[in-house]
Amino acid sequence: MFPGLTTRLSEELTASSTTIRPKNDLVRLTGSTTVATIAPSYAGFSGILFVVPVDGTLQTVTTGNIPVAVIMPQNRVTVFVYDHVTNKFYPGAIS
Repeated sequence: MFPGLTTRLSEELTASSTTIRPKNDLVRLTGSTTVATIAPSYAGFSGILFVVPVDGTLQTVTTGNIPVAVIMPQNRVTVFVYDHVTNKFYPGAIS
């Protein structure tokens, strides 16, 4: 995103799973399965992912490529930043 320019996010609705494979910037997650791994969209990916649980609170665990376990509140955006050097999705602060 660039300040002063209009930016359009690509969106998808997908079921929560131990491993999710988002192909878009904004992912609305259904269901209640705990997320351990977020697969990068493509080789060399580095970027930001916005996740919104729509059916209730969802959690992440640290057994995959998410180094901090977080609780994602229903209908609230959780931001993840992917670092291709460490191969990890780092969650933003949640209030």
